[in-house]
Amino acid sequence: MTDILFDSLKLNSSLTLDNRIAMAPLTRCMADDNLVPTQQMADYYERRAASGLIITEATIIRPDGQGYPNTPGIYSQEQIAGWRVVTDAVHAKGGKIFLQLWHTGRAAHPHFFGSDVVAPSAVKLEGTVPRMRELEYITPKPVTTADIEQLVADFATAAENAIAAGFDGVEIHGANGYLIDQFLHYDTNKRDDEYGQTPENMARFPLAVVDAIIDKVGAEKTALRVSPGAYFLMESDARDRQVFEYLLPELEKRNLAYLHLGLFDDSMQFEHLDGSATDFVRKRYSKALMGVGGYTAETGSEAIKNDRFDLLAIGRPFIANPDYIEKVKAGLPLTDYEDSMLEQLI
Repeated sequence: MTDILFDSLKLNSSLTLDNRIAMAPLTRCMADDNLVPTQQMADYYERRAASGLIITEATIIRPDGQGYPNTPGIYSQEQIAGWRVVTDAVHAKGGKIFLQLWHTGRAAHPHFFGSDVVAPSAVKLEGTVPRMRELEYITPKPVTTADIEQLVADFATAAENAIAAGFDGVEIHGANGYLIDQFLHYDTNKRDDEYGQTPENMARFPLAVVDAIIDKVGAEKTALRVSPGAYFLMESDARDRQVFEYLLPELEKRNLAYLHLGLFDDSMQFEHLDGSATDFVRKRYSKALMGVGGYTAETGSEAIKNDRFDLLAIGRPFIANPDYIEKVKAGLPLTDYEDSMLEQLI
């Protein structure tokens, strides 16, 4: 039933995956205090190199992007060198690996960096920082046009740094309620300038980031994660549909390595999307699409056969099963994921 998962997949002229199973990005908070990847992280990713593609845990592009403790960065020479140990280990096992580029926007906290929290608009996120519940979110400072231009440049520099660290490409984190996603949803984008109010304006910054990264590293090494259905760190708005109806055809023109859904559970239904976010995207985006969100190898295989997406990202089962690929291929039982596993890198 799962044979299709082990077919190779040619994404473009420079990137062919050995199989259709990707390791989804999983926040582990295991970098050192300077946000440098550790040898333990290199060992962790190396054990999963049999996946068609590894997407790293989200990695911040500059200090004010940090919203969780000990999440790695890609803006210092020490961080680049630390990631080089990871990529060398994965490549030595024949694997391929993309770095996920991240800025948390209003989900950041000055505890980590000591300056303003930046976001599209001054809309506070209610709640507290994960793993540090004593820290309550604060009202962010709306970014100026100059701030936006700098953010675009910093995303592009981070992509260059990732390639210098040996990555096969980058995935821009444009999903899950973080900075880029905040521009794409009416709940968090209250701007009345050229970056707000209309679908074209709301997509302007995300597309500028995509274009700047393509200019630096090439479209074949650039991917993007999106969440058309707001469900995490923001509220849904029916008008969001029009933003993504504009954005997706624009992305199609750019020949990305792939587009990745940002979902925890793909059984979620969004009334304004007429069903699942995956099916909404697939109807509007015909190129390589990565599905995710609670799939098993069996249900993921069926979805690929039904052309809902082209490759499958697996999250928590990869935490519990470093040898996930080998077990699925051999039809062996999987170890069940438990939350306690987050405290260790196995």
